Amino acid sequence: MCGISGIYSYKEHKGIDFELLKRMTGLIIHRGPDDEGYLLVQPQKGEIHAYDGKCSLKEYWQEHSRHNPVLGFGFRRLPTVELQASGHQPMHDSELNLAIIFNGEIYNHIELRQELTSMGYKFFSKSDTEVILKAYHAWGDAMQSRLNGMWAFAIWDNNKRRLLLSRDRFGIKPFYYAIESGTIYWGSELKQLLQCPISKAWNPAMLWRNMKINGLLAYEDQSFWQEIKALVPGHYISIENGEITQSEYYALDVGTFETSQMPFEDAVAHYRELFLDSLSLNLRCDVEVGATLSGGMDSGAIVSAASQILDYPMQTFSTYYPEAAALDERKWIEIMVRETGVKNELIAPTAADAIAAWEDATYLNDLPVNHGFISQYAIMKRARERGVTVLLSGHGSDEISAGYRHATYRYFADLLRGREFGKFSREIDSFLEPNPLENIATMGKIALSSFCLESWLYYLELKSYRFEPFAADFIQQARRQEKGHILGEIYDIKSSRLSNFLYNMMRNTSIQSQLHFEDRMSMGNSVEGRVPFLDYRLVDFVFSLPSHYKIQPPYRKHIHRKAMEPSIPREIYERKDKSVFGSPITQSWMRSEMKGFINEILHSIEFRKRGIWDLPRIHEHWQGYLKGKTRDAETLFNVIALEIWARKFG
Repeated sequence: MCGISGIYSYKEHKGIDFELLKRMTGLIIHRGPDDEGYLLVQPQKGEIHAYDGKCSLKEYWQEHSRHNPVLGFGFRRLPTVELQASGHQPMHDSELNLAIIFNGEIYNHIELRQELTSMGYKFFSKSDTEVILKAYHAWGDAMQSRLNGMWAFAIWDNNKRRLLLSRDRFGIKPFYYAIESGTIYWGSELKQLLQCPISKAWNPAMLWRNMKINGLLAYEDQSFWQEIKALVPGHYISIENGEITQSEYYALDVGTFETSQMPFEDAVAHYRELFLDSLSLNLRCDVEVGATLSGGMDSGAIVSAASQILDYPMQTFSTYYPEAAALDERKWIEIMVRETGVKNELIAPTAADAIAAWEDATYLNDLPVNHGFISQYAIMKRARERGVTVLLSGHGSDEISAGYRHATYRYFADLLRGREFGKFSREIDSFLEPNPLENIATMGKIALSSFCLESWLYYLELKSYRFEPFAADFIQQARRQEKGHILGEIYDIKSSRLSNFLYNMMRNTSIQSQLHFEDRMSMGNSVEGRVPFLDYRLVDFVFSLPSHYKIQPPYRKHIHRKAMEPSIPREIYERKDKSVFGSPITQSWMRSEMKGFINEILHSIEFRKRGIWDLPRIHEHWQGYLKGKTRDAETLFNVIALEIWARKFG
């Protein structure tokens, strides 16, 4: 796992700014504290020069600047596979005339190496990086579909004078770029691109989406800066003969959604087979692998299975908050530890810890943090202190197997739309709560899900669910930028309401933001995060299954639950009260231990002069929150988070 950076003057072939490349690379030393490397290319002369950080950069640059290099790669290394120097990057294969920088892991590199060896290719290392180079030479761009893993890489094909930039199917690894005056700049983190000679103007539409659709950090190719783009997951960029083209090599196939006729028992067995195979691939590593552990099914499935595969006691890490019962899962965690024999470390972050870490977490994140940031930040920091370099987590399970409560609204909406009234009446009771007022809201959400397209549900949330903290002129900027279609990339596809919901969760509204935060908090502490549930084979399979395989009230993630039943303790298997991963910040800390901290920000001159806030409305809702009105807590948190971000990156 590593960090990458690059500059390519592809139009006029002007010499690149090597000092800029070094700054961009130096900003991500946390992603790769163990090694660095650079590569310079002069395509017209066919010259490629690669070297590591032990060389004298100044002397090297003085020697080769006269050759006018127009392409530069920068790299920071955190080795997890092939720890020897043969895994160093940038990797240059002089025989094939190819070079690469690569951030990620190709889990099936052993199988690909065997296939390529049978084709006559020879390898000088055991690294997955070299496998990508050989695979590209053998199969061209089609090799991306053969890779199983997470990646962001750049390949220079010196034979074709071509640059290939690629990102994995679901965006597990980040890839940002900016184009200015015939030069493309790219890197693993947004802060690298802010060093480049581009406009640093904010993207008002993205800031507004983030505020109104809680915690939305990623949306198609947009970032919080107008000139910085994200390479869309499942896409690649090709630059050849001065022209840039972007293509898609993978997308969820809507035509296959819910088409499987596999019997449920067979589907359960196949789900388990795919998950265990994905996990075994994720455990391929030359360093110690640990895991996050809560009291739920996702981390429990990973820890239960992994502890049976590894030949050493697995280290796991958990947060708890004794002052918040819903966020104190020690009872369930202890059951998992007792059943699996893993070594667990419990961490109880405090409000003071959150205040102290907020600015650093924002810098690492490049974007405003979410209200659960201190949990993830504390876990990653402790894992690194304990010598764990790779950490497994359960991200993706909820998105593919319908783990969120909102998924159940869509499930019942599909029953109503399909006129399955008998089934609706039999199953709805197990979903309803004892509180009649809550049930009125639940039935209202089911009705809305029945009659409204998915895009309209998001529009209603944006318009009505949270109060508006931005000033009117800022909102107008956002609307003008998107020509009124502020959520134009929420898709209404030909499928069930449930599949439509999950499709958007995977494409735009959930998993991209979760993966962004997972990557930054882990790599910010020089820890690699791996997500076994996002093996594309498992994702494609689950989307092909009928809705009732995923939801069977009162349980969500029905197939996941049944597939994991042999591994999970009965108490965990039968749980119905699993809470979301978070912290007490919005529940209680903001009106207690963090009150003074927030008051100071809200009453500061800097906040008042920001020019984007509706100050009277924010203060009105802040006072309401202090008096017990909890509905506004998340929006108020987002205001503070965005303000801290603006001070760091404004």
